Amino acid sequence: MMRSLFAAVSGLKTHQQRMDVIGNNIANVNTVGFKRSRVTFQDMLNQTIRGASRPVPGGRGGTNPMQIGPGVSLGSIDLIMDGSSLQDTGKATDLGIEGDGFFILSDGGRTYYTRVG
Repeated sequence: MMRSLFAAVSGLKTHQQRMDVIGNNIANVNTVGFKRSRVTFQDMLNQTIRGASRPVPGGRGGTNPMQIGPGVSLGSIDLIMDGSSLQDTGKATDLGIEGDGFFILSDGGRTYYTRVG
C-alpha cells in the first residue's frame, strides 16, 4: 500500500512543478524577449511483474505487461526557442531578431548573449 502512496505523491509533486512552469509562462507573457518553457516527465525505474502475451488464434487477444514502479519524476524543463512576433516601437534604436541567433554584448570584460533588442 505504501508503494501506491509513493507513486501518487510523486505524481502530485511532479504536476506541481509543471503548474509552476505554466504559471511562470503566463506571468511573463508580455515580457520582451521571454521564451516559454515546457516540462517533460519520465518514469521512475519500474519492475515488470508479468510480461505481455500474444493473442491466441481463434481465442482471446493478448495481454499487456504488468509493471509496477515508484511513480513519475521530472524529466526536464526545456526552453522553447521558437520565433515570436516583432513589435514596432517606432524607435530607430530598437532591434529585433527573426530566426536563429543572439545579440552579443560586452561591457569590456564580460560577454553577454541576448535576444532582447
